[in-house]
Amino acid sequence: MLDLVKYACNPTKTKGRVFHEEEDQYCSCYQRDRNRIMYSGAFRKLQYKTQVFINYENDYYRTRLTHSLEVSQIARLLSRKLRFNEDLTEAISLAHDLGHPPFGHAGEDALNEMAMHHLGFDHNIQALRILTLLEKRYIKFDGMNLTWETLEGVAKHNGPITGKNRVNSSKKIHKLMLDYDSYYKLDLENFSSAEAQIAAISDDIAYNMHDIDDGIRAKILVIEELLELPLIGGVLKKVIDDNFGLNVSDNRIIHEFLRKTVDIMIADIISQVINNIKEYDISSQDDIRKLGKALVHFSEEMNQYKIGLQNFLRTKLYNYYKVKRVKNKVKRIIRELFQVFYDDPQILPSDWAMKAMDSNLMDRSIVICDFISGMTDRFAIQEHRKIFDATYEMLAF
Repeated sequence: MLDLVKYACNPTKTKGRVFHEEEDQYCSCYQRDRNRIMYSGAFRKLQYKTQVFINYENDYYRTRLTHSLEVSQIARLLSRKLRFNEDLTEAISLAHDLGHPPFGHAGEDALNEMAMHHLGFDHNIQALRILTLLEKRYIKFDGMNLTWETLEGVAKHNGPITGKNRVNSSKKIHKLMLDYDSYYKLDLENFSSAEAQIAAISDDIAYNMHDIDDGIRAKILVIEELLELPLIGGVLKKVIDDNFGLNVSDNRIIHEFLRKTVDIMIADIISQVINNIKEYDISSQDDIRKLGKALVHFSEEMNQYKIGLQNFLRTKLYNYYKVKRVKNKVKRIIRELFQVFYDDPQILPSDWAMKAMDSNLMDRSIVICDFISGMTDRFAIQEHRKIFDATYEMLAF
C-alpha cells in the first residue's frame, strides 16, 4: 500500500493512456512508464549526449544520461520525504531530457536557428515527439503510450505554457505544443502535478552541482572563487576548516561540499513545500494545478543564492573562452548538417530521405530536426566528416 498524501498522484486514479492496455500485474502505471523510458533507444543515446563538455574530451564529464539519473535520485528523495508519488517523479525525471540534440544547449540553439523559418526547435516538444511517435518498439502503437500524468509533466517541465501564468509571456507558443494539447488535453494554462514540479526543481539542483564539479575537474573553476559565493562559499569553507591538517585531497573536499550543498537545498525545498501546503490549504491535485504559482520552489533566500550561482557559472564556465570555442564549432556542425539535408534530402539514410522528400517544406524541417536531434555527439561529428571531409579516406562508401 502506497503511503501517499491525498493530493499526490495516485496510480489507481490515473487519467490513463491513449491506447488502452491491460494493467500490469507487477507494476503500477507509473512504474510501467518509468520502465518504458529506461528501456527506450532514446534513453540509451543520452549516454553519448553532453551538456557543457563534449563527450570525447574526457570520459569523466557528465552526459545527459548521468544528469538524468542524478535528477531522478534527488527527485525520488524529495517525493519520498513529502509523500508524493515517487514512481511518477522518477518517470518524468528520466524523460525530461530525451529531446535534447547533440552538443547540449549549443546544439539546440543551432538547430532552433536553422529551423526558425518554419517551426523552430524545442527540446521539450521533441521529448513529447519521442514519447508519443518516434520511438518504434511496440506492435500496437508508435511512441511509448505513457500515462497522461507523465506526458503532462514532460510538457510543462518549465511551468504553464498558456494563460496568465505562462513562464515566458514574450515567447511565441510553439504550434506543435498546441497540437499536442488539442489531442492530449494537457491543461497547458495550469501548473503541473507536484511530482512534475519536484522533477523540475531537482533538475536545477543537479545541473548546478555537477557543472561545478565538472568545471573544477576541467581546471576552469577554482576553489578560491567558490569561497566568495554566498551560501556555498560558507559550506565549502566549513568543509575545508573541518578537515584542516588531515591531508584530505581537493577531490574529496569538493565531493563533500557538493553533497552538503545538495542536502541544504533539499531541506529548504521540503520546508518551503510544507509551509505552502499549510498556507494554501492544499487538499487535492486540482488545488496544486490551479494554485496560480508553483507549489514546489526554493525559499526566497535560497532562490537568490541559486541565481547568484547560475550567474557565476555563466560568467566563469559557460562563457569561458575555450568552452565558447567548442560551442561555435559544434554549432557549425549542426547548421551545416541541417542545411545540406534540407537542400538535398536524398543524402539522408533511405527511410529518413523518403519522409523528408514526401513532406512539404515545414514538415521537411521537422523530419530533419527529428533526425539530427536523435544523433549522439559522436555520430553528429562522424556524419559531418563523411559529408564535408573530402580527404581520400573519407571518399569511400
